[in-house]
This record gives sequence, structure tokens and C-alpha cells, in this order.
Amino acid sequence: MRVSELFRLDRTQATLDFVDVHVDADVPVFIEPTALRIQTGNWHDECIALLQSFFAEVLDAVSTGDTNRIVRLLERLSEPNETHLGLSRGQSRGRGLGGAGAEKIATALARSQAAKSGLLHDLEDTTLFIEGIGRDIVSDITTNVLRGALIGYTQRCAEYYEIPMEEQYSGPIWNPDALNWQEGQVALPRANDDKLLLVPKSIVRTDSIFGTTGYYRGYLRPKLLQREIESGSLLVEVLKTGQRKVSIREIEKKYPKNKLALIKYSEDFPDALPQFRKSVNKITAPPLDHGELAARTSSPPPDFQGLIEQVAAIAPGQAGATLYHRSVEALISAVFYPYLVNPKMENPIHEGRKRIDITYDNEASGGFFYWLSLHYRTSTIPIECKNYAGDPGNPELDQLAGRFSPQRGRVGILCCRSFEGKELFVKRCTDTAKDDRGYIIPLDDDDLRSLIQSTMVDQAEDRMNRGAFTLLRERFDRLVK
Repeated sequence: MRVSELFRLDRTQATLDFVDVHVDADVPVFIEPTALRIQTGNWHDECIALLQSFFAEVLDAVSTGDTNRIVRLLERLSEPNETHLGLSRGQSRGRGLGGAGAEKIATALARSQAAKSGLLHDLEDTTLFIEGIGRDIVSDITTNVLRGALIGYTQRCAEYYEIPMEEQYSGPIWNPDALNWQEGQVALPRANDDKLLLVPKSIVRTDSIFGTTGYYRGYLRPKLLQREIESGSLLVEVLKTGQRKVSIREIEKKYPKNKLALIKYSEDFPDALPQFRKSVNKITAPPLDHGELAARTSSPPPDFQGLIEQVAAIAPGQAGATLYHRSVEALISAVFYPYLVNPKMENPIHEGRKRIDITYDNEASGGFFYWLSLHYRTSTIPIECKNYAGDPGNPELDQLAGRFSPQRGRVGILCCRSFEGKELFVKRCTDTAKDDRGYIIPLDDDDLRSLIQSTMVDQAEDRMNRGAFTLLRERFDRLVK
């Protein structure tokens, strides 16, 4: 049973911001710290600060040879069953590092040449260089260190999706000010007689972004091969053309890719690891798409047609404003994922004096929203929803334009039911753009239907064109002519 089923959310994975896990078993995905680093937003910054604080303490203890301190830092890492992520068969069990596990990892870190030489910068580096640490252990450590941030995220989701909560034991929470663990009572949902932590789907992956295979084959093996050629070793074969060649098989036989060897190669080629780190970004490591998430969570694919029908069934007017707001959010969350992620509903700005109906982080790695990020300030995309029976007017344009800022971005979307004078309203949006008050893309129910149809075609047939959102691009182009 998935979270959406247990709490009767009337939503599927496509319209939920969190991973719709099974509450009685693990879903085979992992929290990937690198996915946090390549995203933007205050919550992600909070998470990165927590990880950096914790791992800096670990590295400091390693540098001073304080193995006891390393153990004390690691032994509070409990089994993170509450996220229901990982590879446990049957009921979630987790792989906590307390006790003997903590001592084993502490010993490996204390003895690691990578730690002593400065190769280790971040937690995910341990998957490359520390024996016994792989994607599951890094995910477990990350979950524990981020427990406080995940509690806050879960509480916000529970409030929005109307999931009941109750006071219960928090589990160990990393305190970056005290540089130690703390615990207490917090309000969280319960599932399967245990607390439940929800995890944003944009930060999970099926494998490590910082994988040994990708690092070795892409950044170390070419340098090792070139070294053999330049040294004229016995591995070099001279072709009839005079070209010198080394067999990949022979290189891998001479230079294995175990973790101790990776440390040696990284020291021999000090530019390799920085190049590998630099190569990891939102383009090379995008979030899991709808199909991948549906397969991993055993959930149905997006029902785009059902989502637009739900919006269309709402009567225009003030009485249906909240339902329209929520229905548009569900539809847009599905249509624009994974380009726009981490929706925030009724997001307060200006110290709470104003609110934006919906705000998304722009994490696009291709398509229209990526193009926007290259040419305009679009770290976030605000969306206002107006369930009016008539056309929105200048006050609605001014309201959305007032939500723009250099930090939040200068492009937004205004969703409404219909336009009697769509051409006139588009001209008003053009005037707003020409007055340097931001770029507002108006969308009515018919436009949302068009977006649904093009998205369904792209999902089924045209992988190269996914995320193009031609209608949005055409309407935006009118604003800047």
C-alpha cells in the first residue's frame, strides 16, 4: 500500500512532490546528496549546510586521529526505516551504522589515505574511495543527517495534502550549531506502526551519481592509457598506419578499479577528480522521470486527460477557487515535471505580506524552461490561479508582476478559466514586459488542454522533443518582440 492509498489522497505519483513509497516495504531508490547540490532553493541549501557540517566534523576527527570521535558521530546513525527507501526485501529494515557498523566505517575512514591526502571533500566522495561504503550506506547517512530537514518537509507536505500527524519520537537529529546529535518529540504521520518521513522525488536516484565506474572510465582510464602510450610501454601496439594503440582490456587488467587503486590514480592525476565533480550537473544527472518513478514505486503513469477533466469540471467563481488552485497545481506538477519541481503552495514573500499561489524551482536540464534559465532570471517560476468567470484584468497582472524579483525570477504564469478577449490580454502582458515589470504567460483551460495533448505525444513518441512546450515558447516570444 502506497502513502497515497493509505491516506486517501486521491493523487498518484505524478501529481505528488514526494516519493509515493510503499508503507510496508522499501522502494528501490536512494537519496542522492549530489542531487541536492545541483538543485537550488532554500531547503536544498539547508540540506547541503547540514551535510557539510556533519562531514566536516568527521574529517576533522580523521585528521586528528580521533577514532572515538568518529565512532560517536556515526553510532547515532539509526536505521532509517521511516523513509521506506532502499533494497530491503519485505518489511523495511534499513541498514543502520550503529554499533559494530559504526566502528567498521570509523576504522576505514581513520586509515584512509583519501581522507589524509585531502581527496575527500564531501560525503559522496566516500563511495569512490572508502571500502564498505556504497550508495545505500551514503543514502542512509544522508537520511540521518537530514532528518531535521526531512521532518520539516514532511510536516509541510502533511499540512498541504491533509495527512494526519501525531507527536512521536523524532530519532537522532544533527544540530549544526552544537555539532552533535539531539532528539525530541515531533509531529509526523504514522504508517505501519512507525513514523513516516516523506522524501522529495527530485532528490532520489536509482544509483550513485558519483559512481566508481563513471569516474574510472571517463576520467582516469583515458589518462592511464595516454600515460602508457607516452611511456612506450609493452602494452602499446603500433598499427600499420603508425598509430600507437593500447587495448582497453589490457589497461583495465593492469589498472583495476578497486577503491584503493582509485586513490592512487587520483593522486597521480590531481585534475581528474575536480573534472569529474565539475561534470556533474542538472544536465548530466536529471531527476527520475515519470516512467522511472512509476516503475520503481509500482504506481500508474500520469493520467493527463483525467487531470484536465478535473480542472474543467470546476465551476468558475469564488466558491471553487481553492479546488481550482489545487487541481491546477496537480495538473501542472505532472505536466512540467521534471523541469519544474518542489512546488510550494501559497508561498509567503515580503515577510508574509504577500503570497504566491504556487512557486516551482526551475531545475530544467533541457527544453523551454532550461532555455529560459539561460536567457532570463528564472530560478523559480511563480504561478497565479484565477477561477474567474470573466477575464482577468490589469490588477491581476500587477499582482503577479509584484511577485517578481531578481532573486525569485522575472517569468511567471497566470492560469485562468477562459478569455473573452485573449488577444487583448496577451497585448496587456506584452505591455507589462515592455515596461520591464516581468514576463507573464497567460494560460486558460484550452491552453492547458493543448499542453496536455502535446505532453502526451512527447511522452509516447518524441523523447528528443520532451520539455519543448511549444505553446509556452510561442506565447513567450510574443512578449519579447
